[in-house]
Amino acid sequence: MSVVHVPEFRLGKVLATSFTATLTERCGDSLERIPVPSRLVDWLAVNGLMVGSCTELQLNHARELRESIHAAATAVAQQDPLPPSAVQVINDASTHGGAAQILTPEGNWRWRLDSASVEDALSVIAADAIGVIAGERLGKIALCASPTCRAAFFDTSRGHTRRWCEMNTCGNREKKERFLAGKHKDSRPGG
Repeated sequence: MSVVHVPEFRLGKVLATSFTATLTERCGDSLERIPVPSRLVDWLAVNGLMVGSCTELQLNHARELRESIHAAATAVAQQDPLPPSAVQVINDASTHGGAAQILTPEGNWRWRLDSASVEDALSVIAADAIGVIAGERLGKIALCASPTCRAAFFDTSRGHTRRWCEMNTCGNREKKERFLAGKHKDSRPGG
């Protein structure tokens, strides 16, 4: 029996851009991190959005929302107009679910999903995307400098100069490539 490798999730501090990171290496050999409905359920659970189950149709809606958020975030990062179709998908998802923020006895907050459905969870993600895209948070949307990745991320660094979606992946890969290119150059005659 062969073991299927399930890619790890890339988790960040911003729900909407973490959700777009369920598809990575967008301009290279893309890697789908939610290939089946159960992986979407897992991703939602890791992010505090517990749902009972997920159908293939709900997974398709989730991917449509993910790509719409990525398209809108890319437009913001490039200072282009928002794509109307992406705006429509995000707005529709935001209004098609019942969720509320609730305060815990410890003084923290979490999401409560009215029916514990995928639609409830997607409405939370869409609402988060709206806040980020509309500029309601301190920081800015940026695109990963890796030519194969180009993931949208939310840059909260002091000067908003972060270049990589994740230093552990794209940043380290770029540093390694520069190092190897330098070694190759140094090994040439006259280099």
